[in-house]
Amino acid sequence: MTSSRRRPFFLSAAALVLLAAAGCDSTDAAASVTVPSPPSDQAALCGALHKELPKSVAGQDRNDPEPASDLTAGWGDAAIVLRCGVPRPAKMSDAQSQAVEADGVNWLLEERPEGPRLTTTYRKTYVEVTMDERFAHDVTPLAELAGAVKKTVPATLVVP
Repeated sequence: MTSSRRRPFFLSAAALVLLAAAGCDSTDAAASVTVPSPPSDQAALCGALHKELPKSVAGQDRNDPEPASDLTAGWGDAAIVLRCGVPRPAKMSDAQSQAVEADGVNWLLEERPEGPRLTTTYRKTYVEVTMDERFAHDVTPLAELAGAVKKTVPATLVVP
């Protein structure tokens, strides 16, 4: 009788180990992000941007997040994630907020424990880039994305 009780437990434990091992293999899995839902004119700009984005950024190969969309892109294992057509960040109204400039594109900087979030300023749609902590003090990814942003997302007038 004892062996019949152990057998189901043994099989269940083996099944759990296999399931856990399968769940831990995330090297090929893409990150998951929320896809923005901008108005159609902004979505068109994002579609154009998507086509111009580089194959690699800061040494990270292109690995777009799920679900697949022209409004999102990624590089590395979620090291760098771009979302286009995001809402205007509330911090953009804060006169004390920080900004950076990279190759002619201005970005609002929001420092976060997991890494910086940057959002374009003075563009016809907002482009957000999140980076993990490795890029906390590195504007290289922004400089590598700037050409595509300038080419496809027109600047707006600067508001005083």
